Amino acid sequence: MEIPYVVVATVLAAALVASGLGKLTRAKAIVDSMTRVGVPLRAFPPLALCELAGAAGLVVGIWRPALGIAAAVGVILYFVLAAGQHVRRKDIQGTPPAVVLLILAVVALVLRLVWS
Repeated sequence: MEIPYVVVATVLAAALVASGLGKLTRAKAIVDSMTRVGVPLRAFPPLALCELAGAAGLVVGIWRPALGIAAAVGVILYFVLAAGQHVRRKDIQGTPPAVVLLILAVVALVLRLVWS
């Protein structure tokens, strides 16, 4: 049964859409967190596009497992780098959200692999 993947993918996709839209609209909390670790404002649109593409891939991956796997791998790479940047800059506030999203992406990948 694919229900666990559907649930995790949907929750992660919603978080990615919220984060991507927050970057595009320059939400204060997101701008503060990302500029604190050295991300320039000009990088926000491409990063938002990565998150939105990841969200779309996870959702389409419900019906097309290969795309769900590829999207989960991409989201994992994105959040490995994000969490690494927060850790490197000793950003105690920004590290947990990145790590939680990383863990969700790993869970999505494992579930998609199990039920593909």
